[in-house]
Amino acid sequence: MTQPQPDRLVLRRTALEQGYVDDEISRLRRRGEWVSLQRGAYVIGDLPSDRRGRHLLSVRATLAALRTPAVVSHASAAALHGLPLWNVPLHRVHITRHPPARSDEGARLRSHVAQLGDEDVVAVDDLLVTGPARTVVDLARQLPFASALAIADAALFAELTTVERLRSTLEAAAGKRGSRAARRVVDAADGRSESVGESRSRAVLLQLGLSLPDLQFEVRRADGAFLGRCDFCWQEHRLLGEFDGLVKYGRLRRPGEDPADAVVREKLREDAMRDEGWGMTRWVWRELDSPAAFARRIQRRLDAAR
Repeated sequence: MTQPQPDRLVLRRTALEQGYVDDEISRLRRRGEWVSLQRGAYVIGDLPSDRRGRHLLSVRATLAALRTPAVVSHASAAALHGLPLWNVPLHRVHITRHPPARSDEGARLRSHVAQLGDEDVVAVDDLLVTGPARTVVDLARQLPFASALAIADAALFAELTTVERLRSTLEAAAGKRGSRAARRVVDAADGRSESVGESRSRAVLLQLGLSLPDLQFEVRRADGAFLGRCDFCWQEHRLLGEFDGLVKYGRLRRPGEDPADAVVREKLREDAMRDEGWGMTRWVWRELDSPAAFARRIQRRLDAAR
């Protein structure tokens, strides 16, 4: 994950206070030494290559221009907490203020109004940010189910919050717009999910009403010897499931290995599991883009195993 680099951020207002003039700023920009981030804000050197890194700089630049203090919230808070941002728009910085402030939405800033208790706000570096539980619930009220579930799962996996804390935060939001959608997310959240791909897979299974698997299932031989751990397991069907993201094979590589070595070792592990009477089905990211077809394939494997 790209870390924020506030020392690379230059605000025009601050530069002028330090003795720069607009002509000098223009020369620095023409030479590529300063790059425009947004109006009145520049980055020394190149912009971060990833959207999270760029957004974190935008958060700092935007907060510095506010006339009244605010708490970073929603997608911007998720970025600061290091939560996954799959399918999460980042073109606006999100803040929350207490009433009687008014909500507002501009090209770069979305200002929310809500009561925030002391337990809802934490400090991240030198910024006030909604805490992980509040951030998860706020986003679960707004985002599509799969995106929100990936965020909730990740927060639990990283032990940033607990199911109990999510539920208590959700109760405080009862009756508010999107609270029923958020309840679906909190009820489905599981900290055993280790990637966005695994969370998204489970979201498809839930939304299409398929039998839900156990997660991170340990497979052993009849004598108890450990063979491996699988992302998903339908125990009554003796069927194992694996989401095969490229990142996974990167994690499986041992020092000095090339990717093919990790793939071969994974194949041998699968063969050993099949020898113990387990079936195996695998899928990749692009299959999740066609949920109905993916669900039909899983259902056929379950029916065949039965």
